Amino acid sequence: MHFRSPYWLLILLGVAAVALAYLLVQLRRRKFVARFSNTELLASVVPRRPGWRRHLTFALLLLSLTVLSLGVAGPTASVRVPQEKATVMLAIDVSLSMQATDVLPSRLEAAQQAAQEFADLLPTRINLGLVKFGRSGSVVVPPTLDREVVKRAIAGLQLEQYTAIGEGVFASLDALTTFSRSSTVTNEEPAPGRIVLLSDGYNTVGRKVSEAADVAKKASTPVSTIAFGTDSGTVEVQGTVQAVPSDKVTLRGLAQATGGSFHTAASVEELRTVYEDIGSQIGYTTAQRDISWRFMLAGLLLAMAAGASSLLWSGRLS
Repeated sequence: MHFRSPYWLLILLGVAAVALAYLLVQLRRRKFVARFSNTELLASVVPRRPGWRRHLTFALLLLSLTVLSLGVAGPTASVRVPQEKATVMLAIDVSLSMQATDVLPSRLEAAQQAAQEFADLLPTRINLGLVKFGRSGSVVVPPTLDREVVKRAIAGLQLEQYTAIGEGVFASLDALTTFSRSSTVTNEEPAPGRIVLLSDGYNTVGRKVSEAADVAKKASTPVSTIAFGTDSGTVEVQGTVQAVPSDKVTLRGLAQATGGSFHTAASVEELRTVYEDIGSQIGYTTAQRDISWRFMLAGLLLAMAAGASSLLWSGRLS
């Protein structure tokens, strides 16, 4: 929690002074009582007071003053609020290993289905684009608010040879840069960019993933990665069965280097959960919001409680 006007916290010194004065009065009263040897005579001279209940009333009043003093200082807190706007590039691996059926009906079909759900999951104010990478990385759909265009493009993805993860990142960065420039031309503030990359294999062609990570980091563009498929997945290539595990180490490194998040998904259900998590991260952000009204309300309720207790136990507001 932070305070917009922390100098108002000096009021707490006055509250502390009131507390100290009250304590001194109580000590003085005790000394006054000690001067009477005949306590029965004292009882007839000094009216009986409500004892600890009187202290409780003052404690409530003191707490009320403290809370109200904090409220005057303008407290703020970090709260989760919807993103006003953002641009997301969804990069999907279309290498031949995506035809493996360890995830039914196949890795590619499962990825397409979950990616389309991800498109629906994102808030409508967020632009979404699509990149595919196999032999190279290419922009299929530039960032747009039209979800149907993106979903149709996802459904039309076809398998290719090789896995160019690095090129997929570079293609996504190029699309984000182009979109950002077009926003600048229209005098709009560029939206923050993010890449969500799904792959089930190792980088086999194109520029290195580490090189792409460096460029993404310099562009302040987090890359969230999803290692998709099981380690037991296989595909048949020219009559030979080949294992096609995902390169979790490289994908984790890419996410960590760029400030993104790393996920694994071994089934379509897990992939849906991952997309929901990422969508929540992208669709919302944290912002400082004024919460002084909470302190004012709490202080008012405490003051009312102090007044009510005083009326109840002593019949007056003192």
